[in-house]
Amino acid sequence: MPDFIKQNVQWFPGHMAKTRRLIKESLGIVDGVVELVDARIPQSSRNPELDDIISNKPRIILLNKCDVANQTATSIWLRYFKEKGYYALAVDCRTGKGLNKFDEIVKLALSDVIERNQSKGMSNKPLRLMVIGIPNTGKSSFINRMGKNAKAKVADKAGVTRQNQWFVVGGGIELLDTPGVLWPKFDDPEVGDKLAFIGSVKDEVTDIETLSCRLLETLAKTKPQSIEDRYKISGVENMQGWEILEMIGKKRGFLIKGGDIDYERAAVIVCDEFRAGKLGRITLELP
Repeated sequence: MPDFIKQNVQWFPGHMAKTRRLIKESLGIVDGVVELVDARIPQSSRNPELDDIISNKPRIILLNKCDVANQTATSIWLRYFKEKGYYALAVDCRTGKGLNKFDEIVKLALSDVIERNQSKGMSNKPLRLMVIGIPNTGKSSFINRMGKNAKAKVADKAGVTRQNQWFVVGGGIELLDTPGVLWPKFDDPEVGDKLAFIGSVKDEVTDIETLSCRLLETLAKTKPQSIEDRYKISGVENMQGWEILEMIGKKRGFLIKGGDIDYERAAVIVCDEFRAGKLGRITLELP
């Protein structure tokens, strides 16, 4: 067995504490909240602290990256969130899939606000929404897609947006972008793993080989065919992660001097291809 570093995922940079304060301070100037979650881990990609911070503001939950999540599972999650009293929509912010329904769902969620504005003779007052979510759930992609020419930083890495920014996106809607915020401690190590799987925790603070082994073990239990089809291997269901990684390394010809497996290269490929949906449409949790 390779000598990988074993660690639980933890990440709480100082700027995230600042973000919590910014969210609290900004709630008074917005009419509602748009929360982006990753459709592959809709519960684990939600910050549990935000419920207390946001309190009674109307909330719309966007299950982003639905194009790489299991469609049946996404339908189950949409029903779950609606039963909890949220307005929920499955979207893919990079392609714009599902976002044509966003204006409609905003009007439903903020119907009381719209009526109040109309009663005061302010029917043209913009609806102001705060966009929140943990890192790498697609907030900036959402704003850029909605605003077409809006300028919000976008990257495939966690932690790009660092300060609040306003964007006018048309339809009488203004969006307040906020930096992605995690929470101080993951009580459940599996939550930390799932966040790292999808890239919400920076790869620089995790051991990529350990992470890929945990991902492969998770998939081997729930979706073994996804591994076998992608990497042209078989019999992974009862194997340990490092054994599967070794098979993938051999199959792809990832070798270093002396003929040993280049585990790191294989690990990077596994994580990148999972995040890009190349192992299929996979959801890692259900309600």
